Order: sequence, then structure tokens, then C-alpha cells
Amino acid sequence: MNATATHSPGAPRPSVIQLAVKEKSSLYAAYIPLFTEGGMFIPTNRDYQLGDSVYVLISLPEEPQRYPIAGKVAWVTPAKAGYSRAQGVGIRFPKDDNARALKLKIEEILGGQLASDRQTQTI
Repeated sequence: MNATATHSPGAPRPSVIQLAVKEKSSLYAAYIPLFTEGGMFIPTNRDYQLGDSVYVLISLPEEPQRYPIAGKVAWVTPAKAGYSRAQGVGIRFPKDDNARALKLKIEEILGGQLASDRQTQTI
């Protein structure tokens, strides 16, 4: 899974992050079904605060389409958090059609894996 943040020094947020999820296992580890609208863990070493706006372009495994999401930071995993957790942020998807389409597509790709108890990067 690759995340790239682009921003100019002094530019107002939201920042833009391109997240390319290449494998189902990475999607499973990053997806946050706990949020009603869905969400995604994004590995980054950039400093974010809870509530920060983030614009994310998400690519899913074997999908040509990129999904644009204007999300909010719902949690922050700091560096050296322990338990093999990567540094990054959890983004809550908004209540809009783009987010609904992405959530449905993710849940279609993951299928029965959503019921798994395997460890993830999320809550």
C-alpha cells in the first residue's frame, strides 16, 4: 500500500493524498468498517490533528477507477505506537455518494474477510 501526500508549504489544508491499495490483504488491514460511512487507515509520517480535512484519491486492487474522498482525520497513530502498528491516520469517509460507492466496492472486494479476526492497522 502506497500513500503519497502532496502539499505546498504554507498552503491551507486539506492536503491531498494518493493511496494505492494493491492487494486484498492490504485493503483488509486498512479498511475501517466500524465507521458508519466507512473509513481507511493511511500510512503517513505527516502530522495531522483530529478533525483535519484530507482529500484522498484511493485506488483499489484490480480496479482502474480512483475514488475521490473528502474525509476527516478520526484518529492518529503516532510513530513507535507499538504492537506493529504503522504510523498514520484513520480517515472517516463523508456522507456522500462517492463515499457510499467506495464503501460498497471495498465490502464487495473483501466479502467474507470482513468477519475475520485477523489484526489490522485500524481500531
